[in-house]
Amino acid sequence: MAVFIDSAGRLHHDQDSGLALHCPHCQVLAHITPVSVPDFNVLQLHKPSQVGLVYRCEACNAPIFLRFAVKLYAGSRVELAPNFIELERSREKFSFTHLPEEAELLFKEALACFSAACYNAFASMCRRVAQCVFADLGEDGKLQLYDELANIRRLAELDDDSFAVVKKVLFEGDAQGRPGPPMVDNFQAGVLLEVIKDLLYQAYVRRGRLQQAMMVRRYFAEDAASKVALLPARGPDPGRSA
Repeated sequence: MAVFIDSAGRLHHDQDSGLALHCPHCQVLAHITPVSVPDFNVLQLHKPSQVGLVYRCEACNAPIFLRFAVKLYAGSRVELAPNFIELERSREKFSFTHLPEEAELLFKEALACFSAACYNAFASMCRRVAQCVFADLGEDGKLQLYDELANIRRLAELDDDSFAVVKKVLFEGDAQGRPGPPMVDNFQAGVLLEVIKDLLYQAYVRRGRLQQAMMVRRYFAEDAASKVALLPARGPDPGRSA
């Protein structure tokens, strides 16, 4: 796949018509088009090893910044590597409605670390989230979430190494003489993300939604009962003979 900037400053990309990605702003998988390309003469003068391009999301018109490595400086073109780095990534979605305020704040920062590909910082923030949740739910709540982790392991068929990493991050908290969270790579961070999302959902979101749904059902049932009670009593039907 050829990607290059010609001497007139035009970007050429073999797959330009089909270039699409998940926009970090509108979260839509959309086609992107280049709107700002580095000046050819400036590139030839300074010869940077990487260049940045600005694209436009055709779904929401927001700017998307991509970074390309330079393969070759030729007389009439600057050839770029076909692969690029997204400088902004879509944030993971989660319903924070029923989370305690402190847990919500910490988990939002954890997701920001994940989106920035700071995976070990993400693991550290996940440990803080877990400690906050355990303090809120108490020891019984912690044991219930540990049982839920075992259930996740069975349902998702987690391998032993991934399970061990998740368990160390979330359930082996910082104590005197105990090391911090283990180092994680991008795959392990992804597994950790899905696990903690599920645990938070089970601990707060599911319970909150069920309680809210029951309150709505009770309201409508009581409202219907009160309307029945207010209906006037019906006397005997005059059209019917005794």
